[in-house]
Amino acid sequence: MPGSDNSAALSCSDLDRLMPMHLTVSPAGIITRAAPTLAKLMPSHELVGRAFLDVIEPFRPRNIRTLSDLRKAADGPLHLRFREAPTTTFKGLAVPIAAEGGLLVNLSFGIAVADAVRDHQLNGADFAHTDLTVEMLYLIEAKTAVMNESRNLNIRLQSARVAAEEQAYTDTLTGLKNRRAMDHILCRLIGTGARFALMHLDLDYFKDVNDTLGHAAGDHVLQVVAKVLVEETRNADTVARVGGDEFVLLFDRQVTPHKLRRIAERIIEQLENPVAFEGHTCRISGSVGITMSTLYPDPSAEQMLADADAALYASKHRGRACVTLVTELDGRAGKVTGQKRRSA
Repeated sequence: MPGSDNSAALSCSDLDRLMPMHLTVSPAGIITRAAPTLAKLMPSHELVGRAFLDVIEPFRPRNIRTLSDLRKAADGPLHLRFREAPTTTFKGLAVPIAAEGGLLVNLSFGIAVADAVRDHQLNGADFAHTDLTVEMLYLIEAKTAVMNESRNLNIRLQSARVAAEEQAYTDTLTGLKNRRAMDHILCRLIGTGARFALMHLDLDYFKDVNDTLGHAAGDHVLQVVAKVLVEETRNADTVARVGGDEFVLLFDRQVTPHKLRRIAERIIEQLENPVAFEGHTCRISGSVGITMSTLYPDPSAEQMLADADAALYASKHRGRACVTLVTELDGRAGKVTGQKRRSA
């Protein structure tokens, strides 16, 4: 090995520990030995026995085409890369091996070490213990762990926020939207100038169920009602429970009176099916009031809700289990709110 002082002679294993990315090159330019980390970078190619300049391309300084050119550049830093995939780049230093007439070329990744570690799945054992790369690897691993934990925390926080928002807008008993969600969606529809209908539904004879069979039976009936309402509406529509046995349905882009009446009649028909609960039969129905955004030159949520409520009161007054559109009242949209609000 280099030098004439036998006490300074280094074994191959010593060189591997000190410089795990070195090559020895014969005077003829043939690679005679490749340190373990360097060999690991090209596991599918045998480096030993191949011409150095066929395997590695010096690109700075330029015009290094022969081993003689490489020897002349040995006094300064080299920039090199594999000619074959993976085309990893290196910083390097070449020193003569005096006794043999060849070269010892030591390589490092430089600032590209993070990419090299990732691309070649390297770890601390692939570098000399004194190499600052090892410290950098620890920092990269620590940063990666912190970033992953931060990302996971953000995901959990986002999920918790979404869940909290969903809970804030959901009726816990039925799973429908609640009054807060309905108000928000109604204001949005009005704000965008959308054409839509608002249907106000109040259950008939629901109080009898609660009084005779208890609140557990009432809760079960409300859950059945929610299922009916969801099944009889589209995904684009909104179904909200806004009170004990009151519901508001918003029909996006649906303002045809005939269709709205048919939907309401179908809902009432379904609600009148007996509901079984713990050996008992619960019987309810529903009364409906409907208004449409197209009836108003400048619709407001308060006005539409009041008008639909007045139409609902008219359905109750007519004997329940029926549908009333605002246009069927003695007054018209925006003029019916003076009617007495129905009793509970």
